[in-house]
Amino acid sequence: MVEPKVLAIVLAGGEGKRMLPLTEDRAKPAVPFGGNYRIIDFALSNFANSRYLKIVVLTQYKSHSLDRHISATWRFSSLLGNYVTPVPAQMRRGPHWFAGSADAIYQNLNLIGDEEPDVVCVFGADHIYRMDVRQMVEHHLETGAGVTVAAIPVNVADAKSFGVIESSDGSLIKAFHEKSPNPPAMVGDPTRCLASMGNYVFSTKTLIDIVTPAGQDDAYTDLGAHIIPALTASGDAHVYDFSTNVIPGQHDREKGYWRDVGTIDSYFDANMDLLSPLPVFDLYNSHWPVFTNQPPLPPAKVSRGENGEPSFVEGSLLCAGSIVSGGHIERSIASPGVRVHHDSHITDSILFPGVRIGAGAVVNRCIIDKNVQVPPGAQVGVDHAADAERFTISENGVVVIEKDFSAW
Repeated sequence: MVEPKVLAIVLAGGEGKRMLPLTEDRAKPAVPFGGNYRIIDFALSNFANSRYLKIVVLTQYKSHSLDRHISATWRFSSLLGNYVTPVPAQMRRGPHWFAGSADAIYQNLNLIGDEEPDVVCVFGADHIYRMDVRQMVEHHLETGAGVTVAAIPVNVADAKSFGVIESSDGSLIKAFHEKSPNPPAMVGDPTRCLASMGNYVFSTKTLIDIVTPAGQDDAYTDLGAHIIPALTASGDAHVYDFSTNVIPGQHDREKGYWRDVGTIDSYFDANMDLLSPLPVFDLYNSHWPVFTNQPPLPPAKVSRGENGEPSFVEGSLLCAGSIVSGGHIERSIASPGVRVHHDSHITDSILFPGVRIGAGAVVNRCIIDKNVQVPPGAQVGVDHAADAERFTISENGVVVIEKDFSAW
């Protein structure tokens, strides 16, 4: 088989309202994750490891930190024409923002025209997973589909937030239900639905034809709501079973792992997935690394406090440049440059870069954004009534302290 020309389009233009206040001044794909990373690093790393190295990232809202991260981190050699390029909303079709994911592609058809690929991969930027995209592309070409949709089983209770697929033969999609209040269960398994992961492989002509409006009243603006149902109706949509994807060095417990981090609670839970002795998502797989920008920081340091207080760190990630001086950290993530002072207790929490935890402070089930200084003796995540007066609290009780907060 002749190697197809593949262009990757990563959609990174959503507002991320359900992630506030973490998305107050940054795009959701730029939110830190796992200490060292940004959320978008996982999608881009999958393409890099799959050796698909022509990638455009469509951005829109609050994109400065995302653009800066991509420009500083994602640099391929241009000798062979490889690139990762952030593309802001260019308004090529008039003074309009993207009306949806399909409209974003329509407004950037020049990118496809310039590259002339055989296949276009259209992936989301805000999911945590490992995937060999090459295997999905091979499946797409074998079936002759116009579009192939990556899918994974989810609980029926969670399926209302996804596009749900009905497939009779395991390949051809016979019906597609976008965020239905009563999604159909999988055949033979009434407890689960087959959910779209928001990752698509298109044959180029199919994609161009379907996103280009034939008139003013029939424009398709969204992939999940309009494009996939239309291609399903025409018999051109097939499904790819993500659970069959094979990753080098991956443990069986991680097989099929995929998390949509669209809310504070799902984001928090996905971070916590990294911390168990045998994690369901392993950052330490050197055969399929997650790439990111690594600043020139010294190693993490754990030492006694200024009066000889011992430190205690268990089940946690400590990133470069972080210092624990007589503090206690359990099941938590300390991002680069975090400082934890003596007699403080941090449990089940995520500390973004530059956070300072004062002596004797207590932090429990919190996400603390960049550069926040928690005063000595302060308590957060202990009294929710008091926390609610100052901070955002998620449905599951996670306290979120916004970036640069200082009104203690």
